[in-house]
Amino acid sequence: MMTNGPNPASAAEVIRARLAGRTPQVAIVLGSGLGPLADRIEDAVRMPYQEIPGFELPKVEGHKGELVAGTLAGKNVIAQSGRFHLYEGHSADTAALPVRAFAELGVDTLIVTNAAGGIRRTFRPGTLMLIADQLNLTFRNPLFGPVRPGEQRFPDMSASYDPELRALARTVGRRQGMSLAEGVYAGLIGPSYETPAEVRMLERLGADAVGMSTVLEVVAARANGIRCLGISTITNLAAGISTAALSHEEVMETAAQVGRELGDLVEGLVGAL
Repeated sequence: MMTNGPNPASAAEVIRARLAGRTPQVAIVLGSGLGPLADRIEDAVRMPYQEIPGFELPKVEGHKGELVAGTLAGKNVIAQSGRFHLYEGHSADTAALPVRAFAELGVDTLIVTNAAGGIRRTFRPGTLMLIADQLNLTFRNPLFGPVRPGEQRFPDMSASYDPELRALARTVGRRQGMSLAEGVYAGLIGPSYETPAEVRMLERLGADAVGMSTVLEVVAARANGIRCLGISTITNLAAGISTAALSHEEVMETAAQVGRELGDLVEGLVGAL
């Protein structure tokens, strides 16, 4: 069957050969500035993207460009350190390629993290928000075109972020003394930050946070039967919520400050699965 875009099976074949017989149960996608979480993985095998068919080198600060496989909290995991963003000129198929490769490897749980702008008025930089639902405002979809082998044509997105995983994350967070928010993430194509008028629109649409990633990955994951948990690090207040100018440097600084807390949460969550 003819399919669009890069071939996940070819990517998975190369990745599998490096795993030495280990099958990852959990995949973790690391957002801007959150790459150090991969350093917690033990017995790590690092795979630069240039060694994997179809994988592109990220050109954004805070996205390293490698897969890291090993064990975290006693579980076999694989972490994606560096995303392929639509605003870099990539297609929806390319943005979803790693998730599809993870599905080929047998991953059944996906944890996506991202840096996001806070829209909810009570949010402050450093807030960790469990994603309860999403708005795909990229106007792209990785399922467009011929149906890929093993994927659903019309995946149910009514519980795209697994309620049981969110409940488990809240339990782990309480044990660690964390206060976790929960809300709706809006994914836009970027790369410009939103205008105050656009933020007011998003607020009226029900968004609590906004970013430039994640939504296509979750669509592809659900089409492959992978359950998802999403965590946004609120790194800045969106335009119009705050009078401060927005910058990627601020995003990176806040992500680094919250990185240890997020790492503790993710490690505790993986251990509790």
